[in-house]
Amino acid sequence: MENNSRRNFIRNAALTSAAGISLPSFLQKAKAEQVIGQLKNFNHATVTDAVMDEDYWRTIRLAYSVSPSIINLNNGGVSPSPIIVQDMLDKYNRMACETPTYYMWRVMDMGREPLRENLASLAGVSPEEVAINRNASEALETIIFGLNLQAGDEVVLCKQDYPNMMHAWSQREKRDGIKLVWIDHILPVENDEYFTKIYADAITAKTKVVHLTHCINWCGQFIPVRKIADAVRAKNAAVEIVCDSAHSFCHIDFKIPDLGVDYWGTALHKWLCAPIGSGMLWVKKEKIKTLWPLFANDKPDSEDIRKFESLGTRSFPIEQSIGYAIEFHNAIGIQKKEARLRYLKNYWYDKVKDIPKVKLYTSQKPEYGCGIGTFYIEGMELKDIDATLFNKYKIHTVNIEYEHFKHVRVTPNVYTQLYELDKFVKAITEMATTAPTPSVK
Repeated sequence: MENNSRRNFIRNAALTSAAGISLPSFLQKAKAEQVIGQLKNFNHATVTDAVMDEDYWRTIRLAYSVSPSIINLNNGGVSPSPIIVQDMLDKYNRMACETPTYYMWRVMDMGREPLRENLASLAGVSPEEVAINRNASEALETIIFGLNLQAGDEVVLCKQDYPNMMHAWSQREKRDGIKLVWIDHILPVENDEYFTKIYADAITAKTKVVHLTHCINWCGQFIPVRKIADAVRAKNAAVEIVCDSAHSFCHIDFKIPDLGVDYWGTALHKWLCAPIGSGMLWVKKEKIKTLWPLFANDKPDSEDIRKFESLGTRSFPIEQSIGYAIEFHNAIGIQKKEARLRYLKNYWYDKVKDIPKVKLYTSQKPEYGCGIGTFYIEGMELKDIDATLFNKYKIHTVNIEYEHFKHVRVTPNVYTQLYELDKFVKAITEMATTAPTPSVK
C-alpha cells in the first residue's frame, strides 16, 4: 500500500504539471509540505538503496519549481530553492513590507540566533564562530582584507582560485606591498602527494597565509585541504589557512574542523539551495579578536563573531528563509545527497567517455570529484557546443574558458532526473558524431 500511495502521489502531481495547471500560492506551499511528508515514507536500508530509488528522487523534484521545458545542468553558480523556501521568502517579504522597522528589527532579527545555531550544527562548529552574510565573496573578502599583514609578507594561492578572491589578494598586494606566491595547477589531478608537495614547496619563513579552494569551481576538482594544511604547517607552524568552500559545503559530507583551517567562507545559495544572496563566514574562535571586520564596527577588536554582521540594512527575509533550506537539506541527508550527485555525474560520464572526440576533464574518483563534470568535443568551437545544447536540445550549461580550462561545465542537482541526462547524452553523441575531425598539425 505504501509504495502504491507514493506512486499515485507522483503520478497525480506529474499529470497536474503536464496539464499546465498553475496552482495558487497557498496550494504550492501545501504541495511542498506534502512532498516533504512523502519523503518519510521511503525507507532505505543503505545510502546505495536511496541513490538508486528513482521514485524517491522524483518526489524530491516535485519540491522544486524547475522548468519542465529547460533542462538545467548549470546549478553550480546558483541553485534554485525548493518551493517551501521560495514561499517562506515571499511570506517574510510581505510581512516586512507591512511595517518594515517593526517586523524586521523586532521580529525577524530575533531569528538570527537560532539560525546561527542551525548553521553551526550543519558545519560542526560553535555558533560563536559563525557569521551570516550574503555570499562567499563577502565572507572571504572579510578574511582577506581583515588579516593583519605587512609589506613583504607572503601569501600562497593558485591561479585556479575564484577570481573575486584573487582580485582581493591582488588589491592587498598593490595597496599593502604583500607578496603573492602563485601556484599553477594543470587539472585534473588524482594524487594527494602532488598537492601537499607543491604547496609545501612554496612555503618560506615569510609565508603568512595559504589560500585554498576546497572544490575548484572551473572543473569540480576537490583538493585534500587537511593534508595540505598539515604539510604546510610542518614547514612553517605559524602559517594561517584560509579555505574557500563555496562549491563544497552541502555538496559533500564534511565538517569544518575536518579541514584543519583557520578561516572559512561559503555561499548558501549554491548546494544548500538557500535564497539567492545568502552566505556564511566561519572564523576559529581564537582568531576572531585579531581579524578586522570588513564593515566598520564600534568594537573592531571584539572577540564576538557578530562584529562581522555590521552590514547595515540587508534582507531579513532572505536570512530567515535559510532555515527552511537547512530543514530540506537535512530531510535528504548529506550522505544521500553526496552519493546521488556523484551518481548523476558518473551516470552521464560513463555513457560518453568512450565516444570519439569527447574529452572529459573531471575525476571520477570520489576523493577528487563529485557532482560537477566537464567535457569538450574536439572539432567544435566551445561557444558552439553551449549554443547547440541550448538551441537544439534546450539544455542549459556553461562554457569555461579560463587559464588552462576550455570545456563545458555540467552541474546537475538533486532534482535532476535520469531521463534528462539521457537526453543530454544523446545530444553529446549527436554533436560528436557530426563534429568535423580536427586537422593534425
